[in-house]
Amino acid sequence: MNVSVLGCGRWGSCIAWYLDKIGHNVYSCGLEDAPEFIELYNTHKNSYLTYPESITVTSDLEKAVAHGEVIVISISCQHLREYMQDISKNDLSGKTIVLCMKGVEVETGKRLSQVVGDFVDENKTPIAVWVGPGHPQDYVKGIPNCMVIDSKNEAIKLKLVEEFTSELIRFYYGTDLIGSEIGAAAKNVIGIAAGMLDGLNSTSLKGALMARGTREIARLIKAVGGNEMSAYGLCHLGDYEATLFSPWSHNRMFGEDFAKGIKYDKLAEGVMTSKALIKLADKNNVDVPIVRAVYNALFENKPIKEELNSLFMRQVKSEF
Repeated sequence: MNVSVLGCGRWGSCIAWYLDKIGHNVYSCGLEDAPEFIELYNTHKNSYLTYPESITVTSDLEKAVAHGEVIVISISCQHLREYMQDISKNDLSGKTIVLCMKGVEVETGKRLSQVVGDFVDENKTPIAVWVGPGHPQDYVKGIPNCMVIDSKNEAIKLKLVEEFTSELIRFYYGTDLIGSEIGAAAKNVIGIAAGMLDGLNSTSLKGALMARGTREIARLIKAVGGNEMSAYGLCHLGDYEATLFSPWSHNRMFGEDFAKGIKYDKLAEGVMTSKALIKLADKNNVDVPIVRAVYNALFENKPIKEELNSLFMRQVKSEF
């Protein structure tokens, strides 16, 4: 299968490496002035992995889109709408767009598949999402994991799972696109909260954070029309180890450094996602105390310790 991966960052480069490894014909496309693209173009490697010669590295978006039967997008989620304006200038009929990114658009509160849906006819250009746990640092060492592919188009979902599954990544069929997307986005916010606990030397509270965070996101998923059980699957709870505990998690590291007053210079998608989820929660009258505590600390300049302490001083109630 011809596949084009748009985005040359940590995850985008890993996807290109993985899909080539399992036998697909892969183009890796990035912005010509982006440092991560320049490094891959000049050296065929970055700090995570080395591309084989079989992967074509290009900044020619038109060429990449023309090549791909499947177009995988892995970029910063808040730039997706702007990027789709360029992508949609090309003929996308008969192609499948797969989103390997996690977030909610801040300005509109839309899920990322909905953002893409603003630019394409889904009857001609199906949309799928690829979510779940994993880090490039593990995959390049041959350490396996499980992930989910979800789509409103059942035939496309079945085809992608069949084409992309290997001994390194076992894919499951998603059954709830709304829950898959909201759950995947929200786990980054819970990851920031976990990092804040680490930064405050309260790591032992992360077990409680996992339990209560999953319930909170389940309520939100249900309120926006999804299946609350999705929060307990690979898109959210199943991704907690890679997000709440891993030394490679950007969101956890951001939260830890934020709590310590240290500037963190890598992308942490959970920052803007916390703002988007607060909008969704308020619109749907859903109580999201953990997400709100993160939001208050990041955007309302509330003291982190007070915000997190407030979570444990709430009115006593039944667990379920």
